[in-house]
Amino acid sequence: MTKEEARRRIDRLRRELEKHNYQYYVLNKPLISDFEYDTLMHELMELEKRFPEFADPNSPSQRVGADINKEFVQAEHEYPMLSLGNTYTREELIDFDTRIRKEVHEPFKYVAELKYDGTAISLIYEHGELVQAITRGDGTRGDVVTDNIRTIRSIPLVLQGSGWPERFIMRGEVFMPFEGFNRLNEERIRNGEEPFANPRNAAAGTLKLQNPSLVAKRPLDCFLYYLLGEDLPTDSHYENLQIARTWGFKVPEVMERYEGLEGVFRFIDRWDVQRHELPYATDGVVIKVDSLRLQERLGSTAKNPRWAIAYKFKAEQAKTKLLSVDFQVGRTGAITPVANLEPVQLAGTVVKRASLYNDDQIRQLDLHLGDTVYVEKGGEIIPKITGVDLTQRPPDAVPVEFVRNCPACGTPLVREEGEAVWYCPNEEGCPPQIKGRIEHFISRKAMNIEGLGEETIDLLFREGLVHDITDLYDLRPEQLAPLERLGEKSAMNIIRSIEKSKEVPFERVLYALGIRYVGETVARTLARRFRSIDALAEASFEELVETEEIGEKIAQSIRQFFQKPKNLEIIRKLKEKGVTLEAAPEEAEEAPPLLAGKTFVVSGVFEHFSRDGIKETIVKYGGKVSLSVSSRTSYLLAGDKPGPNKMEKATSLGVPVISEDEFLKMIGENRP
Repeated sequence: MTKEEARRRIDRLRRELEKHNYQYYVLNKPLISDFEYDTLMHELMELEKRFPEFADPNSPSQRVGADINKEFVQAEHEYPMLSLGNTYTREELIDFDTRIRKEVHEPFKYVAELKYDGTAISLIYEHGELVQAITRGDGTRGDVVTDNIRTIRSIPLVLQGSGWPERFIMRGEVFMPFEGFNRLNEERIRNGEEPFANPRNAAAGTLKLQNPSLVAKRPLDCFLYYLLGEDLPTDSHYENLQIARTWGFKVPEVMERYEGLEGVFRFIDRWDVQRHELPYATDGVVIKVDSLRLQERLGSTAKNPRWAIAYKFKAEQAKTKLLSVDFQVGRTGAITPVANLEPVQLAGTVVKRASLYNDDQIRQLDLHLGDTVYVEKGGEIIPKITGVDLTQRPPDAVPVEFVRNCPACGTPLVREEGEAVWYCPNEEGCPPQIKGRIEHFISRKAMNIEGLGEETIDLLFREGLVHDITDLYDLRPEQLAPLERLGEKSAMNIIRSIEKSKEVPFERVLYALGIRYVGETVARTLARRFRSIDALAEASFEELVETEEIGEKIAQSIRQFFQKPKNLEIIRKLKEKGVTLEAAPEEAEEAPPLLAGKTFVVSGVFEHFSRDGIKETIVKYGGKVSLSVSSRTSYLLAGDKPGPNKMEKATSLGVPVISEDEFLKMIGENRP
């Protein structure tokens, strides 16, 4: 294949894959199967690998995220990202309407939209392509999270259709649907990690991850709901969004335009009920003046726009009776109390159980068996007890006491200083912990051993075939085939999958070991820093805490893990079985600090770099990036069409202005 043929094929594949992304993630109307999509993606990635000169940060292949940890730079918002004023009553909405009408002496319309419970994002598009994504931050400046945003498949990297301005800003809300949120929390609990309190926290926390490849694995989505910039299609906020939908943006379907508050109130009443049927969290309705001209005239206060307001829904609450409390044992030995309730209808579902989190919450609520309790759904998804109706407490009600011995093995529990959680310390003899560690070890993101599930692990444990993770590698087909629900074919598949797990890379094996507080991200960091299980085992506390993302709590947990003879014995056996306990040789050396001590301001369009790409390169070689020219600026790196204000300030301060070619020479690169 010639270069020209490759370029044409790459362009065609990119257009086709973006079309299928739009059909699947925005319209929810897929045109091809997952297999066909994966085949096209594989072909594109192979061609981009063979012809790196056609690399493009907005290629569909980049949605998997680069496997690189890096700190976020910050950028200023061209238009401040103000927060909305909140209201909770119709009277307050009427007051809002009265204030508007005192200022506006002409007919106007309101647009009513749902208020999405996620994290706000500002997307900048130039020439129909995404160039930068910035979080809200403090409203004036936020973190640049472009690489993370590129992994969200419902956000267009390249626009379709026509008529979009040369440069504009699209704002919206990154959120996590309930289904993906539940899966993520279940996984975190299995890993011994703290679950997210609600989808909003999960979405915000994910955008803050330093590794885009990890962001790509999280089920994020995004609604876009506000268009900003010069030369917009119309003066109507509502109509602009309908047009933006044709450019490929996922604009919410739930949006209505009204001439007065009567229609707005109907919208609020309808969605206060129907919101419980939605697959994502909403916490209110946003009311905006439709005309952009009137929005500008009304202006804003220091914190809030005067032309928009949020009506917040009341959290739905139910009263029911507390029947009993169970105490569950996790794989790390953590004891979690769970309340058993009289079934009650709440937010469209029947609630029978609610998390009590820990001993402190039980004490704070002063819970008694038989109490009538108030139950809410935190973040519209997690049932939780928020209070007790003391007027209905039975006179003989007994206080709920947190267990002091493990409910599974009877061992006295321990609680470390500064922690809220009680643990069973009997790691080697407590059945739920043993089985939990094995279940974690075989899970998809760990060793990915197929054919074994929770029930099968329980069966193998009861039959005495496995006592720890190393026993899996001693299993034989003739031991498995006679067991319930298995047979010869299933037995052979399990043995093959166990054998294949020996090829799993070191970072996943480290995660699979189930060291407390060592999740996927931390395991990856440790594997790259220490390169082998032996080096990690010998690492001092000081060496651990000097490692990025490793705090004292994690370091202490790692040291404790390797001080236990049982764990050292497990590692010895895993080595004997041929499990990968050493990282593969690194492909590239770390870039030399050629730009150390130098601060750059970047302006204009570059031939060999995207705007973000050239900033990343500066940081890679030890330099710093600043947003504005000052006396501390070392160089203004100017591409085509640099900002005149920056050029003028650099000249007045005597700051050297360098070209892209001069920058390449500074870092020792010579690109044609």
